[in-house]
Amino acid sequence: MATVGLGIDLVEISRVERALERHPRLADRLFTEAELEYSTARGRPGRHLAARFAAKEAAVKAMSLSPGVRLKDIEVVSGSPPEFRFHREVAATASERRLSVRVSLTHDRETAGAVAIAEVA
Repeated sequence: MATVGLGIDLVEISRVERALERHPRLADRLFTEAELEYSTARGRPGRHLAARFAAKEAAVKAMSLSPGVRLKDIEVVSGSPPEFRFHREVAATASERRLSVRVSLTHDRETAGAVAIAEVA
């Protein structure tokens, strides 16, 4: 496989938590039901949602997607390692470009980050 794109993103967890607090419907616009279930089952859901938000942003960069893409169409599937599952337009773009995208997530008390690598399958 040949690497065609690399994306990285870093976010402040507290900033994501505040945004979700102020705009409760934002979570439903950004995250899939599975992502929300996974995160809310954890001690500090905002930490896990922030990592998933960073992963989605990293995927947008790695895949060179347009800024208006629906982030909910990029799903982070928990596991070791975590994986992406694409939906709708993002799935069509990945298929059309024959892209496989890998992701790595990290977080500490204050920040969450992710790196995505897009490769031609």
